[in-house]
Amino acid sequence: MKVLVVGGSGLIGGEIALYLRAKGHEVTIMARKPPSTPVLAELSFLQGDYVIDDCADGRLLGFDSLVFAAAADIRALPQDGSITAEDFYTKYNDEAVPRFFAAAKAAGINRAVYIGTFYPQVAPHRIGYCPYVTSRHNTDVAVRELNSETFRVCSLNAPFVLGHIPGLEIPHVTALVHYVRGDLADLPLFAPVGGSNHISSYAIAQATANALVGGEGGKAYLLGGDNLSWKDYLQMWCAAVGQPRELEVRKDDHPMLPNAIMFAGAGATINYEPQGVDVLKYQPQDLRALMDKVVAAVR
Repeated sequence: MKVLVVGGSGLIGGEIALYLRAKGHEVTIMARKPPSTPVLAELSFLQGDYVIDDCADGRLLGFDSLVFAAAADIRALPQDGSITAEDFYTKYNDEAVPRFFAAAKAAGINRAVYIGTFYPQVAPHRIGYCPYVTSRHNTDVAVRELNSETFRVCSLNAPFVLGHIPGLEIPHVTALVHYVRGDLADLPLFAPVGGSNHISSYAIAQATANALVGGEGGKAYLLGGDNLSWKDYLQMWCAAVGQPRELEVRKDDHPMLPNAIMFAGAGATINYEPQGVDVLKYQPQDLRALMDKVVAAVR
C-alpha cells in the first residue's frame, strides 16, 4: 500500500508510520513541518495543515490508503481565552477533519482509518455536555458517514496511550517521570480517585495496519488494553523509576492527571473489554516494560 499518515510526526501517528514501513508499505508522513525525530525524518514527508490548507489541491493524489492521527485535543487548546473550547474543537475537529476525509475520498484514496478517542463510546453521557467529547463524537460520526463502496473508512477509538519512539519527547510523559522520581519537590506525590484503560501506541499501530486491510467500513472499533486504577498506574511508574511505594488516594485535583483531562468526569473509573480484537489482531504490550524504556530515555 501507498499510505499517507496524517499526524505522523507525533507518537501515535509516528508509531503507525514506522510499523507500516516495517511491513513493507510505502509510507509518507503529513504534518505542518518535517519531523525532527531522526527515525521519523527518514520517511517521506508531505507538508500540510488539514485545518487551513485546501487539501483538495491535488496533494493527496497517488495514495491509496490514509491514516489520520491528528485530531485536536486539550494539548492544542489555547489557554489565553482567545477562543472557547467549543469553538476551537468545532473548527479543528468537527469541520476540518471530515473536510479532509472528503478531499481524500475525492482524490481516489480507497481505504482509511481515523484514530479517535474512547470517550464517546465509554462515556456517551458526556456527549452534548463536554465540548471535547461532543466534538470527537461528531467528528467520528461524520468521518464514518463518508464510507462507501469505493472509500472504506473505519475508526479506531483508543484510551490513554503510552509509547516510546527513540528521540521523540512526549512532554506530559517526561513530566510524569520527573514527578514520580521526586524531581518536582513542590508537588505532592499521590494518586487520584478512579482509573482508566491504557494501551500502547504499538498496539494501535498493529490494529491500524489490520484495519486498513480488513476493517469493516463504517464501523467504530473500541480499542483497549489494561484496566488500571490511577493508583496502580502511578505505582507502576514509581517501580519503573526504582522507587516502589504505596500511594495514598486523594480526591484532590492531581498535578499530573488533572480533572481537566478526565473527560468522563472527575473520579470516574473506566473499565471495559475492547471490541474487534478478532479482526484487528493486536497484542497489548507489557506496560511496565514500556515504562522502563521511557524512564531510561528521560534525563
